[in-house]
Amino acid sequence: MDNSVTEHKHGGMKQLAATAICGNDITSSCLYVSALAIIYSGKWAPVVLLFVAGVLFLFRSIYAEVVGALPLNGGAYNALLNTTSKFRASVAACLTILSYMATAVISASEAMHYAHTLWQPLPVIYTTIGLLSVFMILSIAGLTESARVAIIIFIFHLASLSFLMLMGIIYLATQGIGMDILVANMQTPTPGGLATALFFGFAASLLGISGFESSANFVEEQAENVFPKTLRNMWGAVTIFNPGMAMLALALVPIATVHHHEEALLAYMGQLAGGGWLSTVISVDAALVLSGAVLTSFIGVNGLVRRMTLDRCLPQFLLKTNQRGTTHRIIISFFILCVSILLITQGELKALAGVYTISFLAVMALFAFGNILLKIKRAGLPRPANASWLSVFVAIVAVLIGLVGNAIMNPSYLFVFLDYFIPALLVVAVMLWRITLLKFCLFIVRATISGMTKRLAGMAQAIRSKIDEINSQQVVFFTRGDNTSNLNSAMLYVQNNEDSNSIKVVIVVKDKAEIPPHLEEDLKFLDKAYPDINIEFVVLENIFGPQLIKELSREWNIPINFMFIGSPGNHFMYGLSELGGVRLII
Repeated sequence: MDNSVTEHKHGGMKQLAATAICGNDITSSCLYVSALAIIYSGKWAPVVLLFVAGVLFLFRSIYAEVVGALPLNGGAYNALLNTTSKFRASVAACLTILSYMATAVISASEAMHYAHTLWQPLPVIYTTIGLLSVFMILSIAGLTESARVAIIIFIFHLASLSFLMLMGIIYLATQGIGMDILVANMQTPTPGGLATALFFGFAASLLGISGFESSANFVEEQAENVFPKTLRNMWGAVTIFNPGMAMLALALVPIATVHHHEEALLAYMGQLAGGGWLSTVISVDAALVLSGAVLTSFIGVNGLVRRMTLDRCLPQFLLKTNQRGTTHRIIISFFILCVSILLITQGELKALAGVYTISFLAVMALFAFGNILLKIKRAGLPRPANASWLSVFVAIVAVLIGLVGNAIMNPSYLFVFLDYFIPALLVVAVMLWRITLLKFCLFIVRATISGMTKRLAGMAQAIRSKIDEINSQQVVFFTRGDNTSNLNSAMLYVQNNEDSNSIKVVIVVKDKAEIPPHLEEDLKFLDKAYPDINIEFVVLENIFGPQLIKELSREWNIPINFMFIGSPGNHFMYGLSELGGVRLII
């Protein structure tokens, strides 16, 4: 058990690479969270974003404790897997996967929208698919190549944001109009009152910390002691840039006009502070960092799904690796799912935002619950950090407030979320309960076969009875004491041409002394030679003729056409027509 603390890792991503991968996701929120905060909370936006940064500070210790004790990929899934049932853990995993899917599609689509502002003929849907495919290939190539791209994007993004803030401050200082707009904004009445503004502003602004969970999903690929540093770095970036950009926006843009620039507020701020060139730089940065968030989604979901597959929550074929050691089937499957959602929603960002918001906040809440369970059920497990009970409870309450607030603001988002969440959960449920389901299927098959067997047995019996009924029809062969050869020919004829297993060999004599002495012995021999035919020897003291044939037909219930004779000689006194249909077989 102590290995989780004392074991030393060799290799893995360093601090910059790991921070860049998850930092691109969380810092990309700066592009839209300032606008959301101002729209919902007005002049209180910087305060609300500071509250959000405070919540994130609490989650730093929560994540550090859980992942420090259980340093495995999977995030909330890993936390719950080791403290509660696999199904509950899988619920968190489904939420995380949905969050990554929505993040990837939203980020890719938004990146192409920003690129579209730079080049109008750009087809957004097709280029979004192209961008997703690029990062799919990059992820298949391996973490080394992915990290290099992420670092470049991350450094450029932080530099762009810093430069925008610097240019904004210079603009305000040199133009002398910043204080006028800021003062006017601060004097703007708060719609609905302070409590309402803080509540809805806080709920909307929690999207500003989306991506914080990403680092926990690829912790196994990070070098020793890098994970807590990624948490610190993400928190620092969010605390500086999100409230700072909101404050700069209030100094540059009147609150009443913010909603007109909601999708590209920072680019508009760049236009005001530095002109078209700065607006272009911010647009390029937005396209790049949002693309970086797509990369984060691929890397995060790959680590999570791989862990789930190892735990047999998902089909094992996903574990197949390529020559570079990456699980390409997971990455390709994720790409296909992202493209399918993009095509189904036609890039409708509001629908995707419903999945994104609820799933992300639910994952954060479940991770905090996992921390509680870890404290209770795994108290003896060594860990490098400990989150206080107060921190955990405050963090859970804050996230739940965000969930309720988003549900009230956008109730339709909940139904969109369920449309994606329920099928995802069903897939995992089938995998988790596959033994029970297979046993049920086996029961159904056995019951069906048993029922069919009984019905088929009845049918077989009926068919057998019909065969026996048909074969029970006796035939008659009138003999004059024919030699063995003729008698054998009669047996062969019956065997090959009649559906009967019983034959009466009849000899009609005036006196029994006329019976050939060898006849009975010949028939006994033929009875042995034809075991499937029952041969009955009958001696009648009478006169052979039409009258006798009719009497025997009535007595034995054998139609005359089932009575056979050999070819009569010239001395035979009756014609065949007089015999009533007796057949010649020899």
